[in-house]
Amino acid sequence: MPETLYWQDVLVSLRRIIRATDLHSKRMVKSCGLTIPQVMVLRAIAALGDVTVKRISDDVSLSQATVTSILDRLEAKGLVERVRSLTDKRAVNPRLTTAGQEILVSAPPLLHEQFITRFEALDDWEKTQILSSLQRIASMMDAESIDAAPLLDIESPNS
Repeated sequence: MPETLYWQDVLVSLRRIIRATDLHSKRMVKSCGLTIPQVMVLRAIAALGDVTVKRISDDVSLSQATVTSILDRLEAKGLVERVRSLTDKRAVNPRLTTAGQEILVSAPPLLHEQFITRFEALDDWEKTQILSSLQRIASMMDAESIDAAPLLDIESPNS
């Protein structure tokens, strides 16, 4: 009887997760011309109103430098504009343009939104078991110190 190689099944499952996020990222770009982090930044601006880069950064769990870079790209596409704050003249806050608002209407749901809905429907013991297993896998792959936002995306280098 052949020996069961569980590690192969684990690696196949990991590859499927990576592939699913990659395919979703590509569908997002094809659908609305934006990466998932760009859509998340637009959504944060829409939800939070006139806010600082730091507040957006906290909301989307990306560094301020990354958010600033994303805002530069969104501004170049005409989806956001930077407006001086009325309350603090030193601050310049990003704001959605009409085109930015329109693209949010057409953008498909994010993959992690569906995941969150399904994950939250699980019993607490099952959530804990999944989290523990994934943390162990990250550790086994020497990945526990890699910075990662809690969103499912593989960002393209030119985003």
